[in-house]
Amino acid sequence: MENITIANKSAELDERNVHANPVRQFQLWFDEAVSRGLPMAEAMTLSTASGDGKPTARMLLLKEVDEAGFVFYTNYRSRKARELDANPFAALVFYWEPLERQVRVEGKVARISADESDKYFETRPRESQLGAIASPQSDVIESRELLEQRFRELEEEYRDRTIARPDHWGGYRLVPDRIEFWKGRPGRLHDRLLYELQADGSWRRSRLAP
Repeated sequence: MENITIANKSAELDERNVHANPVRQFQLWFDEAVSRGLPMAEAMTLSTASGDGKPTARMLLLKEVDEAGFVFYTNYRSRKARELDANPFAALVFYWEPLERQVRVEGKVARISADESDKYFETRPRESQLGAIASPQSDVIESRELLEQRFRELEEEYRDRTIARPDHWGGYRLVPDRIEFWKGRPGRLHDRLLYELQADGSWRRSRLAP
């Protein structure tokens, strides 16, 4: 990270100066993280829970964010997908350490349309497209060698063909109802601003103790 320029490291998070819409505020912070050259600014922790409440978490990449929500892609047969089928609520965490910023997002998750997934799949590198078909994500496999053999077979099978998105792979959108912004401050007196979605579609802001 030696080439990253850090500014306003001790700046406060003031409710008088943030956007009234937390998604817009997230976009401002995210764009700054990208513009300052933070590696993998789009990396996020996705936490899900099974139908009986057992949680799991893993790192994913945010692929899109707008007023409709936060979009990510995965195998629909993976553990995270099975958990979302059983319990369609999840949480995201973004952490940009050089900026001393964290964002927590909670909400309901649903699959995006097949058309949206198709359009994104077409933009993926060919190796990633093949990988989505070759890998039975989260399943036990006999060996790495067999996985690579399957990949090579698919390379040959699709050598002169367009690779269509497999039905078992696609996107999800988390529609937020709670978003918290955290800004590090000296003495652990950090700033925490919470946005909660109201019944009329507006967002209520509250300051939380660190």
